[in-house]
Amino acid sequence: MIMMRNFLIIKFSAWIVIIIMYVLVHKFIATTSAMEDCSTLEEGYYGSTCPSAEDIVKNAVERAVCENPGLAAGLIRMHFHDCFVRGCDASVLLDSTPGSPSEKESPVNNPSLRGFEVIDDAKAQIEAQCPQTVSCADILAFAARDCVTALGGPDYCVPAGRRDGTVSLKHEPLQHLPSPFSNATQLRDSFALKGLTLAEMVTLSGAHSVGSTHCSSFSTRLYSFNSSHPLDPSMNPGFAREMKEKCPVGSERGNDAPLVVPLEGVTPNRLDNNYYVGLKKGRGVLSSDQSLMSSYVTAKMVRNRARDGDGWGKKFAEAMVKMGSIDVLTGNSGEIRKNCRFVN
Repeated sequence: MIMMRNFLIIKFSAWIVIIIMYVLVHKFIATTSAMEDCSTLEEGYYGSTCPSAEDIVKNAVERAVCENPGLAAGLIRMHFHDCFVRGCDASVLLDSTPGSPSEKESPVNNPSLRGFEVIDDAKAQIEAQCPQTVSCADILAFAARDCVTALGGPDYCVPAGRRDGTVSLKHEPLQHLPSPFSNATQLRDSFALKGLTLAEMVTLSGAHSVGSTHCSSFSTRLYSFNSSHPLDPSMNPGFAREMKEKCPVGSERGNDAPLVVPLEGVTPNRLDNNYYVGLKKGRGVLSSDQSLMSSYVTAKMVRNRARDGDGWGKKFAEAMVKMGSIDVLTGNSGEIRKNCRFVN
């Protein structure tokens, strides 16, 4: 009996070891897979082939933002829209061709996405110095970083080495980009599909501390939330009155000049953690934003980022680098476009 008991104990212990090893191996594989794209990119990638590339992009961004500060938020958003559709391959920059409308024509991007001319300017200057060396995807990633710093956000290094895609389809942005009407759970799932964690989703949402949105993106919160509550109860009543003045009944139907409001009204031209402070007060414009405070899954993260602006800035930079590595094309995949609007 004693020998049998000892045998069973040894056998049970062996199974425990096997299970632990199985879990550790699969965790390692998952972690390695998540880091694989990022590891294929390198900081200072153009140091020998086109050393002036990042400076050219930075100067182009600074000139454009000086003339039109709103372009900074637009270029950050463009980088996000690019990476979530086909990965960070500059597919969002491609123009439509006969019979094949591109991502630019999607209602998610047209007419709200802006800043294409800034990328064109930087690309033309780089091509004059380093022909077919620097990808449009890298230029867009550099430009987004430079817009972050231009708006008072953190500076950070952008690993490069992306190559450009050759396909851009109008219907895909709606399939991959989260909706302004999403709730926190839907946002979590949307970001998870791109390899981003819940915490990274909340952190990247802080980009909404700058930029603006059409009244049509949130007018239902003001006038027709549901049959019992015309006004979204998660919206601060005083803030709702402000928004009703800016977005009167009927403005959601749109016209030649649709009404827009800032996504964060306290420091609308500065990338900071006031976005989270506003959510705590029920002053999130989009229902997707306010849901981060309404949901128990993310509310604590919102409060933490509202308290610690410096900590949020550091996390934001890290999350931007990770987002910029989503499904990148490297090596012999894709191409280096001569013109960001067209495939070679």
